[in-house]
Amino acid sequence: MKHQLYPFLSYLQYWLVKEDQYAIQSPFVFDIYNGLLGHIQQSKNDDLEIEEFRKILLCDNEICEIEDFGAGSKKLRKSTRKISSVTKHSTSPRQFSQLYQFFCAKTPAMRVFELGTCVGVNTRYLAKATKGTLFTFEGSVALWQKSRQFEKPHNTHYVLGNLKNSLPYILEKNHPVDFALVDANHTYGATIDYFELLLPKIKDTSILAIADIHWSKEMNKAWEKIKSHPEVVISMDFFECGILIFDKCLTKSHYILHY
Repeated sequence: MKHQLYPFLSYLQYWLVKEDQYAIQSPFVFDIYNGLLGHIQQSKNDDLEIEEFRKILLCDNEICEIEDFGAGSKKLRKSTRKISSVTKHSTSPRQFSQLYQFFCAKTPAMRVFELGTCVGVNTRYLAKATKGTLFTFEGSVALWQKSRQFEKPHNTHYVLGNLKNSLPYILEKNHPVDFALVDANHTYGATIDYFELLLPKIKDTSILAIADIHWSKEMNKAWEKIKSHPEVVISMDFFECGILIFDKCLTKSHYILHY
C-alpha cells in the first residue's frame, strides 16, 4: 500500500510547486520548454505507425516469463505476465515518448543509449531522432524478443543481457554518448551506477533522461543526488522523468515544469 501511495503524494507535491513557461527565468530553458510544447502540438500526426505497434501489443495476450533485475513492477507482481499488461503498465505514454524523442533530437544524436527496452515503444521513437546508432538494452529474453518483432528500426542494436555486464562493454567501444534514457531497474543503487557509468562518456552537448524519478522513495533519492552532481548544469523535473543538461556555458539551475 505504501508503494502505491508514494507516487500520489509525490505528484501532489509536484503539482503544488510546478512552473509554467511564464515563471522560467533562463532564456535557454524558456526556449527549450516552449520548443517541447510546440513539438508535441506539431507531432500529433507523426509516428502513428508506432502507436499502431503499441495497439498490437496492448492486444497481445501471450503470457511470458519476465526476468526482473531490479525493483520490478508495482502492478504486475508475478514473473509470468501478459504482453498486453506489460505494455499497459510499463511503457511510457505517447506524450513522454515524444518528450524523449524531442530531447534526443536536441543533441548530435550520433550515439544514443536506451537502458530498458521493454517492448520497444520508446525504442522506435528514439530511433526516429537518432542520426547515428541507437543501442537499446534489455535483460528479459521474452521482452527482448517481443521488442524485435515486426519491422525493426535499421539504426538500432538490440542488446540482450544484464546491464552490469553489457553496458560497460558497449560504452567502452561507443562514446561519447549524445543522449541516454535510463529506464531500467528502478532501484537507487542501480540508477546511480548507470549515471556514473554514463557520466565519463558524455560531453557538453549531451542530454540524459532519467525515467520514473518519483516512482518510489528510492528513485526520488537517486534523482535528488543526480541532479545535484557538480557536472549537471540544468535539471528539469517533468514528474514522469527528469532531464539533465551539461552545457558549461549555462547557469546551474533546477526547474519543476508542468507538462
